[in-house]
Amino acid sequence: MTEIGEEGALHPQGWKAADRGDAAHGKTLGSSPKDVNPTQKHNADLKLVPKNAEEEIASFKPRPPVQPRLSKLSKSVSAEETLRPRRLKNSQESLSDRAETGSSTDSLKEDQTCPGGFASARTPGLWDGQDSRPLAAIATGPPVLQQSEQDGSDRSDHRGRPTKVRLSPVQPTGPQPALNKNFESATLRAANRIGRDCLDYAVLAKEKFGERLHRNLSDSRLLEDMQSDSGSVSSMKSIYSVLSPIRPQDVRNRSFLEGSLLGSGALLGAEELDRYFPDRRVGIYVVTWNMQGGKFLPANLNDLLLPTDSEFAQDFYVIGVQEGCPDRREWETCLQETLGPHYVMLYTAAHGVLYLTVFTRRDLMWFCSEVEHSTVTTRIISQIKTKGAVGIAFTFFGTSFLFITSHFTSGDAKVYERILDYNKIIEALALPKGLPDTNPYRSTPSDVTTRFDQVFWFGDFNFRLGGERADVESIMSRSAGGDMSPLLEHDQLSKEMSDGSIFKGFQESPIHFFPTYKFDIGCDNYDTTSKQRTPSYTDRILYRSRQANDIKVLKYTSCSSVKTSDHRPVVAVFQVRLKPGRDNIPLCGGQFDRSLYLEGIKRRMTARELKKRQALTSPNSSTICAIS
Repeated sequence: MTEIGEEGALHPQGWKAADRGDAAHGKTLGSSPKDVNPTQKHNADLKLVPKNAEEEIASFKPRPPVQPRLSKLSKSVSAEETLRPRRLKNSQESLSDRAETGSSTDSLKEDQTCPGGFASARTPGLWDGQDSRPLAAIATGPPVLQQSEQDGSDRSDHRGRPTKVRLSPVQPTGPQPALNKNFESATLRAANRIGRDCLDYAVLAKEKFGERLHRNLSDSRLLEDMQSDSGSVSSMKSIYSVLSPIRPQDVRNRSFLEGSLLGSGALLGAEELDRYFPDRRVGIYVVTWNMQGGKFLPANLNDLLLPTDSEFAQDFYVIGVQEGCPDRREWETCLQETLGPHYVMLYTAAHGVLYLTVFTRRDLMWFCSEVEHSTVTTRIISQIKTKGAVGIAFTFFGTSFLFITSHFTSGDAKVYERILDYNKIIEALALPKGLPDTNPYRSTPSDVTTRFDQVFWFGDFNFRLGGERADVESIMSRSAGGDMSPLLEHDQLSKEMSDGSIFKGFQESPIHFFPTYKFDIGCDNYDTTSKQRTPSYTDRILYRSRQANDIKVLKYTSCSSVKTSDHRPVVAVFQVRLKPGRDNIPLCGGQFDRSLYLEGIKRRMTARELKKRQALTSPNSSTICAIS
């Protein structure tokens, strides 16, 4: 049993030190570490034991240990709490205790008066009673404390109170290793790995080599200041791709009706436009097709809407149909099934068997205005709705769009009637209705195409190739290389447009495909019936813009794989320049046909399950060998 003296010294024999008045013993305790060796001091302490030890042991009565001397700041602490072993606090208790708000280095500082801590420098002794090391080795202390003891400094303040032992800072032995250029950790790389559904971000790597940046990638300026940490960049891209954090100050300063003037916080302003379209160009995919009223739809529309030669899908898909199938809802469901869950049907309109449908990406609905449509019939009897036009108009950011699909009068020699159809449509198509005109100074009341920034007019115009069929087929045989200019010299529409009698202000991309009319159903042979109709370019896509070079044509071709009609579908892909808008434009509020969306996705899933089952049940895919 060990006993604690008033000065805090521990004696292995369990005896209390001799009277403090003893001069020899006082001299031993008062000497500095330089004068007395710890081993000699231990031997001197052993000499203080009385000679008649047996009599002293017999007459000794156990007494409670004397409490250590308390400082003035700790007088309020009870003796029980002082002698209680120190319990380490957990992280939650340390945070809640105001006394534990120091730095992490404070945990290395221990009070000399605490049990189990460093003993006072004035009274070197054991660390605790259970230590089995030699006394000399313990009294010598760690190397950090030896230096201060050799200096002769006293570990106590001017009042005699013991102070805390402070460890000297550890200095680096050499220079720190250089930081790698890419200092992301494996955990960060795995946590911010981009899945296959977000492979658009891979295009950022191509931007350095001059390749075209994907127009739908959000905020490419994010990478300008962060080129060394690709893991952090990937993390920020996944966070800021669609939704960016909003500061309270930005919310306070948010104003409406600013748009292109100030562009600070406006939904349709320049800041939001640059975030979604850094190059300020939107992709539009236009299709026109005369279905010949067929009841049987193509088994697969992927070649028509999602061709393999396209690098990216477009932002808008606009499909115009003439002589559409009887079940219009079935046709729209097939379109939704083909485009998949990334697209929703923004609007659809019809005039008899004329169908016009607009699909857009889901994340772009919020920047579209309310959609308006109007129809015009060119028949003398208005109840017959086989010939005429359907127009759909809306504003996207600050750019107004007008899409028209029409079916003009048929007949080889009825050029004048087709011109009359055109003039009636541009005068009677009542658009826009409630949408504000983005540039009223350039609008004409007698021409609907002048009231919009970008106009696309497509359909079956029924303009034919003049001349005999034999002559046309002879020119086609010589134009196998794709140069159709000799054939277009006989085109009625090209001649009327050059004369300025129809489609004033419109343009058409050069044609490098064969005539799309008239084919035998199911094959690539032109009309083999008794009528022997001349092949012609009846299906066309034209465009008009208020500003020059705002529309760029990326593709203009026909889809030869769809053979369910006597017409081949014609496809055009455009890049259209956008401008910021004002927040006074009435927005559609993200409305779309939800029931059509769910039905299309359900069919898409069912079709994939059927393909999997067919692959499993197919004898060619079986892995089991049958021996007969």
